[in-house]
Amino acid sequence: MPKRRASGDGTLRKREDGRWEGRLVVGTKKNGLPLYKCFLNKSQKEVLARMDEYKESLKGAELCEDYRMTLGEWLDKWLEEHMAFSIRESTKQGYRKYIEYIKPHLGHKQVASVTTADVQKMYNKLKESGRVRNHPTMGHQLSDSMVRSIHMMLHEAMDYAMREHMILKNPAEGTTIPKAAEKEMQILSEEQIQTFIEAIKQDEIWCDFFYLELMTGLREGEICALKWSDFDAEAGKLAVSRTLHSDGTTGETKTYSGMRSIKLPESAAEMLRERKKTALTEWIFPNPLKPEKAVLGSAAYNRLKKILKKCGLPNIRFHDLRHTFATQAIAGGVDPKSLSHLLGHTKASFSLDRYTHVTTEMQESAAATMGSFLDKIIGKEVDGWAEEKTAREA
Repeated sequence: MPKRRASGDGTLRKREDGRWEGRLVVGTKKNGLPLYKCFLNKSQKEVLARMDEYKESLKGAELCEDYRMTLGEWLDKWLEEHMAFSIRESTKQGYRKYIEYIKPHLGHKQVASVTTADVQKMYNKLKESGRVRNHPTMGHQLSDSMVRSIHMMLHEAMDYAMREHMILKNPAEGTTIPKAAEKEMQILSEEQIQTFIEAIKQDEIWCDFFYLELMTGLREGEICALKWSDFDAEAGKLAVSRTLHSDGTTGETKTYSGMRSIKLPESAAEMLRERKKTALTEWIFPNPLKPEKAVLGSAAYNRLKKILKKCGLPNIRFHDLRHTFATQAIAGGVDPKSLSHLLGHTKASFSLDRYTHVTTEMQESAAATMGSFLDKIIGKEVDGWAEEKTAREA
């Protein structure tokens, strides 16, 4: 028979298997009945200690019955139900990927049983060997940025679990994660741009795609999602209003400012006018194998890598073409506000901080300007000193 304890302290009994079981009321079910949490151990003293510790952590709060859900079940529910209308589809796809990294490690544990130590152990394991496919340079290690992304998503999901009275403390709080390290972007120099253009001229399928990218700096998903209805041939303008996801579906651009109309350089506008004459589908750049669909970003990325390797150029990322465009635009005299509009950013300062690279030519120009300015100042000072000295000697 369960031993009676003081009101609110729960019950304690010895099971037939020899273990001690403690039961503590931690909340109320939807039907009004008490919600219990059980504690099992061979030691009666250990069970009592754990019950008292848990009761102290409750501090009068009550849990809902969902606390018994596994972490894997909760993350799926949180993403599909609670976050359904608050995040973009591309973000949701990213979260699904992060959840799949978490499930093999902690997906089976009850949400309320996951500890900070459990989460830290998972982060360490993911960093060490979380990558399924072997990477040429990182092996099976996950990148620091990926571990950080997984942490931020889990932290957000567990904060929500606290608000839903499923847990008392966020186990992702207090963990140690890799520091944020911004990857230095690479740009193509003017000479390398010329080499790249000569190379893509030999590629009938991809030439127009990469030429337009160099001329506009569009995001990968934005250029892939372009339709002929977005192109104003007479005005030479291009409307950017959607992005293509990795699964081939389209959605809104990355930000509200991403929806924009940009004036094309005449060479790019003329290229599109000619291309439109032989267009077979609604897409400006259709999938080479399935023209009724848009070309995927993964295909563009793979083709870029082959072109770069073939002509001996640096192994840059697709996004570095956007970075190259921004840097060359600044070097060519485009003001930050105009550049911000071209890139689809909210603030001009973000465009400058994120996408422009100080080239050697720009540094030399700045040094020459400052040198000339200072020479004039110092020259005037020297002249003044000489006149003062002459006056004193006289």
